[in-house]
Amino acid sequence: MYKYLKALWKKPSEGMGEIHKSRLVKWRTEPVVTKLERPTRIDRARSLGYRAKQGVIVSRVRVNRGGRKTPDVAGGRRPRRSGRFFTLNKSKQQVAEEKATKKYKNMEVVNSYWVGEDGKYKWYEVILADRSHPSVKSNRNLKAVTSSRGRVTRGLTSSGKKSRGLQHKGKKG
Repeated sequence: MYKYLKALWKKPSEGMGEIHKSRLVKWRTEPVVTKLERPTRIDRARSLGYRAKQGVIVSRVRVNRGGRKTPDVAGGRRPRRSGRFFTLNKSKQQVAEEKATKKYKNMEVVNSYWVGEDGKYKWYEVILADRSHPSVKSNRNLKAVTSSRGRVTRGLTSSGKKSRGLQHKGKKG
């Protein structure tokens, strides 16, 4: 079953069509960080460490697309320094994980994955685990993740490691 779900999510606008489009319309009206009953992409969530147990939640996070803009300064400056756009040194996915951590302070980010995008926003689902919950403490894999605090801010999640250059795809060296 997971094989077919994975194939559907390769190109969701073609595979799911109107369902995906209507989801995006609905998601635009929701708050930036929304707690979910169950993951939208169960195959991806389970492969990244999600388990349907107490102390583990999934939240959908909305992130603005596009580059960042610096405010226009008044007064004299060197023209070379007056560029308006700059690129953030971290991915949109990492920004989404940080937003989720800010909302759920007692939880630690396990991992996250992409669920959709339109012209203005990108949505990621973030898997979070409660550090102090007994069922999380008893799970070997989740315990290892939640033992350290502030994984997202230190760039220890998979998207953080990727933006730090620690996960090379296809490169040897």
